[in-house]
Amino acid sequence: MIRLIEKGLMFGNLVHISSPALVERYNRALQHLAGKTTELTDFHVDISGYSPEVGIELEDELYLNPNGVNRQFILLTTEQKRAPLLNVKFSTSREILREFIEMNEAQLFALTATDAVAGELVNSVIKLSTPRDLFNIQKIEIEADTAGGTLRKAQQLAGMVEQFKTEEDAWFDDVLIAKMIETAKETGDVTRNPVHLRHTAFEQRNFWTAHFGGLYLFPDMDHPAAICMGEKPDDLNIKYTFDPSQRNQIAKFLDYNDLVEPIVKARGVDAAAILQQKMDFLTVDAAADAGVDLTGLNRSDMRRLARTHADRLPEAYHGLAQLLRWATDGGRWPRITSDHSAYFYTLRAADTPNRDLVNMLLAELAPLDPRQMFICHKELFYSTYKSWPEAKKAYVADFLAREYQVDKAGARAALFGHEPDMSGRDRISETVIARVGPWGALGKD
Repeated sequence: MIRLIEKGLMFGNLVHISSPALVERYNRALQHLAGKTTELTDFHVDISGYSPEVGIELEDELYLNPNGVNRQFILLTTEQKRAPLLNVKFSTSREILREFIEMNEAQLFALTATDAVAGELVNSVIKLSTPRDLFNIQKIEIEADTAGGTLRKAQQLAGMVEQFKTEEDAWFDDVLIAKMIETAKETGDVTRNPVHLRHTAFEQRNFWTAHFGGLYLFPDMDHPAAICMGEKPDDLNIKYTFDPSQRNQIAKFLDYNDLVEPIVKARGVDAAAILQQKMDFLTVDAAADAGVDLTGLNRSDMRRLARTHADRLPEAYHGLAQLLRWATDGGRWPRITSDHSAYFYTLRAADTPNRDLVNMLLAELAPLDPRQMFICHKELFYSTYKSWPEAKKAYVADFLAREYQVDKAGARAALFGHEPDMSGRDRISETVIARVGPWGALGKD
């Protein structure tokens, strides 16, 4: 994993904490949430305030996520909104945290100027005993305050101010006035600058969870279903439950709910280039298993590898090759049904509110495309990466650093589509899409 870290492909965009004041605030918040502190004076945190270095020190990578259910967080700066979320247990957690920070950015900026904000993503389940418990997690509420209780004290002060204004003899209540003055020293003037956080309740409808071997739950659909990557449970409270072996049923579910579209029919993408790159990844996988050195491959090398190791290439490669011939040379339209191992490689998520979740699922159903896996399902990418031969690890890490890291937004847009800006114009021009990644160099040796 060192190779990924050095290339910025793992633990990238974390927030560096080295100021003694911030470390001290972090320890106060950590003591408040978990009853623990760190001896480190220099570490990095993700959007939730989780630090991999602190996790190693405490020998607990879930020190801010007990039971993997109610995620706790420590905010030292609103810049954490740009950081990733590590050790993800629910696909919705990062988006909820990011939206919470953005909706309360001014208040959080003021609060974190003097203290850390500590909180929790709260639901009605404190521990998952069975998969059925997942259906009780429909609403996530955020509870947050500074380690020193600024928001709680601000509410108390607001109540005292109201009491002072409305009670007839409050002017003569020296105890009340003294409490107000003392509390105001910590909270400021809440009448002119009210201290409160808004937008703290979020609906969790369709989502992925790492629990129970990995589950994709789609209860909020016209045709609801659950897709279980681990052992399929018998007691899920949903009409249909599928596992990866049930390719036809999963394909029908995606089609019935209009969740996917064929890459070759998607607007604004170079479908041939995307298909070719997927074929290259399949070639690399076969060559790596044969112990081939994959350093410095060009287009001619890739064609040579495909010819040399043709007997090792999976059936998915040949299906994609047929589709590529149709897209580039006008050949016969290939019949690639959901039974074909290439089927899920030929799809991307349609432009729906569930787009990210569906692309995440497709990455798991098409596991030999490391680029899609890295972009859409990093937890799966990191766990899968460990099992690859060294040659494949080096090739994929170099590819992602060279072709993806330089233009992340452009690569995502070219692969998965993008939304128009407020003017209705596309944010990324066709010329940019044409040069993203290796696609501008297709056909060149």
